[in-house]
Amino acid sequence: MHLERATWTEIDAAETDLALLPVGSTEQHGPHAPLGTDTLNAEAVADAAAERYEGTVTVAPAIPVGIAEEHRQFTGTLWTSESTFKAYVRDIVDSLAHHGFDRIVLVNGHGGNTSALREVAGRITRCDEAYAVPFTWFDEVGEHSSRMGHGGPLETALVQHANPGAVREDRLEEAAENGSDRWGDWQGRVNLAFDSAEFTENGVVGDPREASAELGEELLDAAADALIALLKTIADRDLDRPAHR
Repeated sequence: MHLERATWTEIDAAETDLALLPVGSTEQHGPHAPLGTDTLNAEAVADAAAERYEGTVTVAPAIPVGIAEEHRQFTGTLWTSESTFKAYVRDIVDSLAHHGFDRIVLVNGHGGNTSALREVAGRITRCDEAYAVPFTWFDEVGEHSSRMGHGGPLETALVQHANPGAVREDRLEEAAENGSDRWGDWQGRVNLAFDSAEFTENGVVGDPREASAELGEELLDAAADALIALLKTIADRDLDRPAHR
């Protein structure tokens, strides 16, 4: 059940305390993939899991702007501070909990959001009237996770499958040739770079030519299955324990 597509009476009648909150970003993904890639992919995974879940789960509207200042040199990228981002996520979760949706998964599509979502989910669970956990889809696709870059094969493939026509297929060669094969500029285990423009000419990390709609379908299935398993666990979790009061 999608919150923004339902009436308030339909939402009021929903017999569930489960909700998914997709969280993405508006940032460069090379010359071939849309700025909204992270949001589109988070929405696709949330939608697929909600559709396949044996029960009712509410899907909230996606948060389209995240922590993305590392891409500031590329036109169109939007970002917010970490404190603003965490406060906004917390407010939305509080709104959901107010209406009874107090078991919430933050379905994340952007690596830059990961640590902030973990921190705010802990704060929500300890201090507010909800239980929240983060779920980053590209960490839940098995062996494919090791191929995650930026605008690379995984993100590109999922967009190709879930949003046909959104990837500029004629720019894949350019994206691969002027990108990077590794995130960062490293000395030992220290990343010397803070912005992506320091190590990739066009914002790409990885080879998007390895992407395909077929791979995207496989990724979506794997991520949705993992999210469904998480929903089932959360639905059965005892929230009356001291740690959740």
